[in-house]
Amino acid sequence: MKPTLLVLAAGMGSRYGGLKQIDPMGPSGETILDYSVFDALRAGFGKVVFIIRPDFEQDFRERIAAKFAGKIDVGFAFQTIDQLPSGFSVPVGREKPWGTTHAILCARDAVDTPFAVINADDFYGRDSYAKLGHYLAALSNASTAYAMVGFTLKNTLSEHGTVARGVCQTNVAGNLTDIQELTKITKLTHGAEHRGDDGKVVALTGEEPVSMNMWGFTPAIFPQLEADFRAFLTTQGSEMKSEAYIPMSVGSLIRANLATCQVLRSDSTWFGVTYREDKPIVQASIAQQVSSGAYPPSLWA
Repeated sequence: MKPTLLVLAAGMGSRYGGLKQIDPMGPSGETILDYSVFDALRAGFGKVVFIIRPDFEQDFRERIAAKFAGKIDVGFAFQTIDQLPSGFSVPVGREKPWGTTHAILCARDAVDTPFAVINADDFYGRDSYAKLGHYLAALSNASTAYAMVGFTLKNTLSEHGTVARGVCQTNVAGNLTDIQELTKITKLTHGAEHRGDDGKVVALTGEEPVSMNMWGFTPAIFPQLEADFRAFLTTQGSEMKSEAYIPMSVGSLIRANLATCQVLRSDSTWFGVTYREDKPIVQASIAQQVSSGAYPPSLWA
């Protein structure tokens, strides 16, 4: 049973001002998403499902998904704010989506195997897909032994400003016990540091495992996420900008002993365009990997 790749792309339209703003990063015009699908395909994934907004479905199919036809099975799921559990409704004036937990729930009818979850605009690297794909291939659909790829902090920092990262704590078995959300991490000559709004400084070595929103689940998580999302809506559903995030949901499951989450350490360097100045660095990094033979000059030729 081949795992599925679930791509969180519902927010891409608003974040980039439309699909036309998704920048080419590779030597033949490839986007970061192209590299994600390519890496997943060679890691043994059998299907990719894109979670998108209905209003840019046609653009997405024509500009993004069409290039994958004949190479991997492609599916779609749609996130809209009115897809809520029975008994709940959208508050008057609410326009903001409900977050990544809700996005994954919107894909429950499109996924029937163990699956990975990624952001559409993050470059995770070949090693990450290989390790997560191998882990997922050994799971049954009923397993609650989930996983998360843990990137080394120093491989995820920007030269151009602070970044937000989820710094992970694990037990002796390598299972996730806690994620500390640090929102203003600065790269230093040696290591890194976080300075909170209260002035408190947290020194970091740079070797800490961090979450970059690359998860591994099975279909067993869908009823668990629905229960967690119901609890969220009960307490925060009336807030206009509240969102349910998957790290918080996974944390709730772990604390309730309803699931475990293995942290799979990856040596891959994460790429993302947090700042405008990051784009040429990302392009140069991909060009270097192409030159080394890690990727062909044209992914889909």
